[in-house]
Amino acid sequence: MMLLHHLVTELPNVLPNAAEPPPEVRDKLQTVVDWVKWIAYLICGLGILIAGGMMAVGQRRGEGGEHAARLGWVLAACIVIGASTALVDALR
Repeated sequence: MMLLHHLVTELPNVLPNAAEPPPEVRDKLQTVVDWVKWIAYLICGLGILIAGGMMAVGQRRGEGGEHAARLGWVLAACIVIGASTALVDALR
């Protein structure tokens, strides 16, 4: 019984933490995640600008409502990207 208690209490101290990658891998992975995050933010900003421009041009032809729906989809994508990057930052 004492051996089992010793095994259970000391085993976590002996085993390496499998959740932690080596520092070299962690730094490179973090660089990739940061690049993807900022590229996604850039695409969101461009999507909003393009949807707004299409709304302005389409208003003269009576297509403003269709472009407003596109803007809604772009904003929904921005929310998803923002939430996912917040989740990834929290897991770091």
